[in-house]
Amino acid sequence: MEDIQEKKRDLRNHIAKILGAISDKDLTEYTRKIENRLFEFANFLEAKITLLYIHHNSEVNTREIIKRSFDYHKIVVLPAFNPEKFEMKLFKVDNLDADLILGERGIQEPHPSRCKNISIDVIDIAIIPGVAFDEKGGRIGSGEGYYDRLIPNFPVTTRKVALALESQLIQQAPMGSNDKHVDIIITEERIIYKI
Repeated sequence: MEDIQEKKRDLRNHIAKILGAISDKDLTEYTRKIENRLFEFANFLEAKITLLYIHHNSEVNTREIIKRSFDYHKIVVLPAFNPEKFEMKLFKVDNLDADLILGERGIQEPHPSRCKNISIDVIDIAIIPGVAFDEKGGRIGSGEGYYDRLIPNFPVTTRKVALALESQLIQQAPMGSNDKHVDIIITEERIIYKI
């Protein structure tokens, strides 16, 4: 188990260096391509209630995706984190400027008194963050396990989709027994369905 954790730490550092070497111009272009590919993706277009995330560190920037989702009249759901219990709650967000506060993890998240709590059972598609992925849907997250605990609770019909740069794809993600896969990965170049 310690060996897997060490491999994950090394991979997170390696991916951070790779992403740090990408120019802002290229990163913006790649992110826009991922966004456009997502908005051409039938499962996403058909989904009414969409779980998204506010990006952090090595995750694909989702700010424009969230704004565009409002334009497409989607119900946007974002997570709020409880670091003491390592739990997430899901909230409907109507306005990025008015509905978000800085959470304990240093990431913007829904303000619980302004946003409506949403049941995981109604999520049509879940956009899952990550630092690195393999083509079988293996995922390396931030290391806190929030999404690994969340993923098994989705209905079987909920598509779990990751957004990643091609440079975040690795040969094989070191996976422990608690680590969960995504169904689909969208990059700036292609859509990968879990093998």
